[in-house]
Amino acid sequence: GMSPKKVGDDIVKGTNAWKGIRVTVRLTIQNRAAKVDVEPNATSLIIKQLKEPLRDRKKTKNIKHSGNLTKAQLFDIVRQMRPKSLSKEFKGTVKEVLGTCNAVGCTVEGMKPMALQTAIDNDEFECPES
Repeated sequence: GMSPKKVGDDIVKGTNAWKGIRVTVRLTIQNRAAKVDVEPNATSLIIKQLKEPLRDRKKTKNIKHSGNLTKAQLFDIVRQMRPKSLSKEFKGTVKEVLGTCNAVGCTVEGMKPMALQTAIDNDEFECPES
């Protein structure tokens, strides 16, 4: 077997960059060594891009992420999510991520994510092809 403590330490090491943010971790175990891969979802990526002050998850609950993302940051997140996305086109993924922005409660370019989704549908918001 493997010692749980060691696995725990490996996870802590692997998730240093994500302090205070919930992320999904994939463990690959090979001849008694655990390899840790962080599998960030859209929410984690957005919160990370908002660059909020670190918080202690045990003490501060349900904080509002009222930050604002730039277009560039949005597309950056979208590119990271693209391989996992269900949509055919890049702009579909953009809309997926905007939906998450809405759930997290942040704005993009100072606008409500929902308004941007409508703008994308009406071709008023430019999305790159990839």
